Amino acid sequence: MIGTHTMTERQPTITSHPSSAMGWLDTLLNEGERAARLRSDLPYFAERCLKVRPKAGSLAPFVFNPAQLEIHRRIEEQKAKTGRVRVIILKARQLGISTYVSARFFHRCLFEPGLRTFILGHERRASTNLFEMVKRFYEHLPEDVRPATATFNAETLLFNNDSGYVVSVATLDGAGRSATAQLLHASEAAFWPDLETQIASLFQIVPDVDGSEAIIESTANGYNDFHKLWRFAETGASEWLPIFLPWSLDPAYRKKPDEDFAISAEETELKELYGLDDEQLAWRRAKQQQLGERLPQEFPVIASEAFISSTFDSFIPPALVLKARKQRIEDDFGWGLIVGVDPAGMGPDRTSVAWRRGRRIVKVESRRQMDTMEVAGWVQKIIREDKPEKVNIDVGGLGVGVYDRLREQGISRSVLNAVNFGGKPNEPPPLDELGNSAGGPANRRAELWQNMKNALEEGRFELPDSDSLQADLVSPAYKYDSAGRLLIESKQDMRKRGVPSPDEADAVALCFSEPGGVGHVRNASFSRDLKEMYADSYQ
Repeated sequence: MIGTHTMTERQPTITSHPSSAMGWLDTLLNEGERAARLRSDLPYFAERCLKVRPKAGSLAPFVFNPAQLEIHRRIEEQKAKTGRVRVIILKARQLGISTYVSARFFHRCLFEPGLRTFILGHERRASTNLFEMVKRFYEHLPEDVRPATATFNAETLLFNNDSGYVVSVATLDGAGRSATAQLLHASEAAFWPDLETQIASLFQIVPDVDGSEAIIESTANGYNDFHKLWRFAETGASEWLPIFLPWSLDPAYRKKPDEDFAISAEETELKELYGLDDEQLAWRRAKQQQLGERLPQEFPVIASEAFISSTFDSFIPPALVLKARKQRIEDDFGWGLIVGVDPAGMGPDRTSVAWRRGRRIVKVESRRQMDTMEVAGWVQKIIREDKPEKVNIDVGGLGVGVYDRLREQGISRSVLNAVNFGGKPNEPPPLDELGNSAGGPANRRAELWQNMKNALEEGRFELPDSDSLQADLVSPAYKYDSAGRLLIESKQDMRKRGVPSPDEADAVALCFSEPGGVGHVRNASFSRDLKEMYADSYQ
């Protein structure tokens, strides 16, 4: 039953011909299978029952594109795992994500009684366009699945099964405070006024129950509150699943290259890093001529570049990180394991640990809400099982207690190394022509980050293929003090602008504590020349 209508089951006239004696039963079964699949299979339902207006041409059946199929897969995975949907989507323009969300919620309202969908756009025109899409879905439904309506006006669509829609606009007062909805579509949230207040209000609209769904989708708009939401989702600090959709997913974003088309050095790197072909590069070049510096925001190919702002300069460029994520380093020259530990307490930050062997970071792991004894126990287990040659621990804050506890347990100083991020650099500063100190890192943390960046710039360095690590590595800004010394943005300053602490990146940086950031431990027993130790490698 859908509203006051039922599925039409067409039964053919029964004849006495032997070959068709059971034909009516086959038809009945097929109709039943169709009805069941329309209810359970959203892509199937969309293609057969929904009409959309494509970028060019008249109304057409809604066939999911690659971006829509990907988001559907990710959302269904989360729903199967948690029973509900909490998703934040960072997207390139015109991938059809709003259309997908509209179809998803329309499908649920059509077949499930008592559901309310709340649509909230960044401006009146945008909200109206989303609601017009829903009305178009309804008006062009096949007769046998179209329900009757109880209310149908400019801002409300209510089916006779007590499911339907309410549409509103994000305002400074916080929209929807008195509303209750099981399904929430928050569109272009990066452009909402006072997003933090809006989100606090919206959290009260959707009950925390199984079957509820809240989807926030937007293109980027600089380092604002949407960026904060996205980064907290990336680090796992919230229940929201981050999904990034690059422009390269859309098969329409292509252009036939001119006969004299030749790719630049920058485009060659893009081709290698992101797997783009010449037609995609030709499209990107044409779009860049139209948008200029706004291209990464409107049509990003990785999440971090979407938030590029003229007022922010990341210390480590995203391209360096992505290149290292694609590297595969097999030969570690037999160098031992170096472990970096960035402890956190019971607050929102993560305790992160990184494993380095030679020219690759083998893995990075993070845990939350750990006290001193728990962190010490984790590190002791790593030392016992992985047998690292060096464990570098940031001894600021909680770390000093972790270090002391491990020393009490008999861990040797030859293995355990206390690193004070705020302390002086280990290496002497560079000198100018007059022999005076000139620049260099201002503190130990800046020194380690510089060592890490140098390794990435040199190439042939492997990082884990992790979005969370990439986001941490490109999040900190940098500046120079009055003496020209490098300072990496502090965790406290990052929190002030709403960006999570780069715990995983700091753990990786701690793996670069050896002089020059080399990937092997230099100690009293390391007295032989490397070429002599590994003579076979030089023959």
